[in-house]
Amino acid sequence: MASNSFGTIFRITTFGESHGPALGVVIDGCPSNIPLAEEDFVPALKKRRPGQSKITSARKEEDAPIILSGVFEGKTTGMPITVIVKNKDAKPEDYELLRNAFRPGHADETYAGKYGNRDHRGGGRSSGRETVSRVIAGVVAKKILPKDVEITGHTVKIGPHEAEVFKPETIEENMVRCADPEVAKKMEEYVMSLKEEHNSVGGLISLQVTNTPKHLGDPVFGKLKAKLAEAALSIGAVTGFCYGKGFGVAEMTGVEYISDRKNFGGILGGISTGEDLSCVISVKPPCSLGEVAKRGRHDPCIVPRVIPVVEAMFTIVLADLFLLQQATSSSAT
Repeated sequence: MASNSFGTIFRITTFGESHGPALGVVIDGCPSNIPLAEEDFVPALKKRRPGQSKITSARKEEDAPIILSGVFEGKTTGMPITVIVKNKDAKPEDYELLRNAFRPGHADETYAGKYGNRDHRGGGRSSGRETVSRVIAGVVAKKILPKDVEITGHTVKIGPHEAEVFKPETIEENMVRCADPEVAKKMEEYVMSLKEEHNSVGGLISLQVTNTPKHLGDPVFGKLKAKLAEAALSIGAVTGFCYGKGFGVAEMTGVEYISDRKNFGGILGGISTGEDLSCVISVKPPCSLGEVAKRGRHDPCIVPRVIPVVEAMFTIVLADLFLLQQATSSSAT
């Protein structure tokens, strides 16, 4: 399994399983003398961790970060940074019925077929718990970018309920992380009704990047849009990605498309324009249903917990391309 690393200059390698001793990440390519402490990771990890509300998994994990290398006297050394979190509330016995059974919609069947061996305890490496490593890396990546760069994700649709207004200050005030408070209530009620039926639902997440550095991304295969798509689609629960007008271009004429620069989503020719980036990703319904949902600890809707993961992955992409731009281009960023 040789695909556990991501990035070019700022490069991360994640490791660990859902019910193993720990999960973590090795970060290579981080510049030296950047202030970094274990408490820096806590806010982002808190947003991602399970057990934070009635609509998330009941698994209780502290996700307390431990820095093992790459930091000395509170600053990065330029050497590989290793950070881990220990698994405290693993209950592998909940998954014993899956030892010889494949769950529909999961990686069980393909992992077993490809590797001839699989960790049935919550999916092992394919578990959403792997994303804790990405969130850790995103915290480090954010320290590389200019301080005014902001990446904001919020839920715009769950099932039939779609946000109509955008009040970013309310995102963290509801369980579904929706920027429309009134619609958020309907989303919560809908998810809870499905939870009682041991069912689940998916949704859409909107990502906005403000104060984006100019000229990030390269032709032909290094386009910013391609890197962001790869980052988003590498997350297990994500099924789709678009930027700017996205699939809405199918209904537009050329005149309509070029009449509003927002249609470009902040990217032209695969290179950032310096305008706000706008992207949307789709998230599938969790597939642990029925008896499996009763016996295990599963999210009826994973959308709110995917948001900090996508934010982290976008941050990693931007940091990597920012360093690459500094190293290879004579133009100003």
